[in-house]
Amino acid sequence: MCGIWALFGSDECLSVQCLSAMKIAHRGPDAFRFENVNGFTNCCFGFHRLAVVDQLYGMQPIRVKKFPYLWLCYNGEIYNFKQLQKQFGFDYQTLVDGEVILHLYNRGGIEQTASMLDGVFAFILLDTANRKVFLARDTYGVRPLFKVLTDDGFLGVCSEAKGLINLKHSTSLCSKVEPFLPGHYEVLDLKPSGKVASVELVKFHSCKDEPLHAACDTVEALPSAGFDLETVKSNIRILFENAVRKRLMAHRRIGCLLSGGLDSSLVAAVLLKLMKEININYPLQTFAIGMENSPDLLAARKVAAHLGSEHHEVILNTEEGIQAIEEVIFSLETYDITTIRASIGMYLVSKYIRKKTDSVVIFSGEGSDELTQGYIYFHKAPSPEEAAEESERLLKELYLFDVLRADRTTAAHGLELRVPFLDHRFTSYYLSLPAELRIPKNGIEKYLLRLSFEDSNLLPKEILWRPKEAFSDGIASVKKSWFSILQDYIDQQVDDLLLEKAAEKYPFNPPKTKESYYYRQIFEKHYPGRSSWLPHYWMPRWVKATDPSARTLKHYKSASQE
Repeated sequence: MCGIWALFGSDECLSVQCLSAMKIAHRGPDAFRFENVNGFTNCCFGFHRLAVVDQLYGMQPIRVKKFPYLWLCYNGEIYNFKQLQKQFGFDYQTLVDGEVILHLYNRGGIEQTASMLDGVFAFILLDTANRKVFLARDTYGVRPLFKVLTDDGFLGVCSEAKGLINLKHSTSLCSKVEPFLPGHYEVLDLKPSGKVASVELVKFHSCKDEPLHAACDTVEALPSAGFDLETVKSNIRILFENAVRKRLMAHRRIGCLLSGGLDSSLVAAVLLKLMKEININYPLQTFAIGMENSPDLLAARKVAAHLGSEHHEVILNTEEGIQAIEEVIFSLETYDITTIRASIGMYLVSKYIRKKTDSVVIFSGEGSDELTQGYIYFHKAPSPEEAAEESERLLKELYLFDVLRADRTTAAHGLELRVPFLDHRFTSYYLSLPAELRIPKNGIEKYLLRLSFEDSNLLPKEILWRPKEAFSDGIASVKKSWFSILQDYIDQQVDDLLLEKAAEKYPFNPPKTKESYYYRQIFEKHYPGRSSWLPHYWMPRWVKATDPSARTLKHYKSASQE
């Protein structure tokens, strides 16, 4: 996890612009570098480093003697850099995984580079010899990237939008800061003046397609016995274990978020198994957050006891949760209701990890609900085909919702998140399975995933088959839910008249509830006029819902009343 920032063709003094780069200092607490580009006095890179691999040569922009005309600033982890070195005979100058980007580009250009990277990444690559700038972002947008490009060719690029919104320029930048699309790369011409012109924006990978880098994966070709259930279950286990194994690449301590639900429990169980296999000699720290005796805390305690992890519980204090809302919205750069609700707990547990422990690389279960149809509303899907389409839509929009939440809440505290459920190979295989196999069965969502691990003895049966809890509901106490506490507080903050006139004040994505109005007010205070960053609110489908929480759905009510 790092913070990257770059400007091309700045009209203003770079030492003034550099102040904007400091807005993302939280992403890299270990070191900072600001570097001008030789021969282009109005172009520069800014880099905030969180040192996870190669403590000595990991500063950026990365430049190596072999390619003096290439400059690379990237945020992410490339898990297959050693396999690529072996396959193509690359001569690395450092131990930095991202160095492979320079060698791949030199060998086959930008298309092959982006397609062959197995990992999570956002990068800016400058080729001064050919006067080109390249931007790229991983398939699911696990690592964030924003850009602003003015009509006269001034380009700003940053890990978070907050590093771009206050840039100075002769023409207005307002409303042009936008997220860079996941699974795409962009080619821009660099003019002698340092200004740029966009040449093309190309989609290099779609979540359903087997990635090009699968050819040099550590797991060889899977058995091709079609969709026989036993083969499918075995493949799911093999690929998921492989997804966790490749993410063990780190020189800093590894920890794991643990809510006690299926996804984080599976990640923690496989992670612990593999850490033992490769003789990592410290205990795995697991982290749970919730109000006293909340469902998540109790379930996580049970999983941690089963696994034998060094377990930490963070008790969510109501006042602390409410006080955190504004800083959470500032970190997230969104006003989406469910994203904010779920972020409060994750933000506070990340704060605890940073202050009280030495774990820096944090595993988590994001992506599973979208991939394996884990949301309660999938029970209402009209057909398996429509459920499959919805699953793909959710995966494509992850960068606006759950992946955004997971990145910003951890990065705000200088932690690096790893999400094995979004492994390219694992997701493309799961999406290739017949739609009928992937739907909820017997009233249980993620049925196929649960079934695949049933005989593995990794988890107790009651955890493996535990029904879905919305994160903001799972952290609630038995007496009063976090959801109710939030509503009661916000009810005092927003009067009825304000809500009645919400559509006039906020015509784009108008708030329909006091809670959404309250969040929108805070968002507009920090990011005025930027409401288009969120194209639409996250809402369940196939049901008449005015609130994104699972607790408003009939299936959830009946389950919780049993």
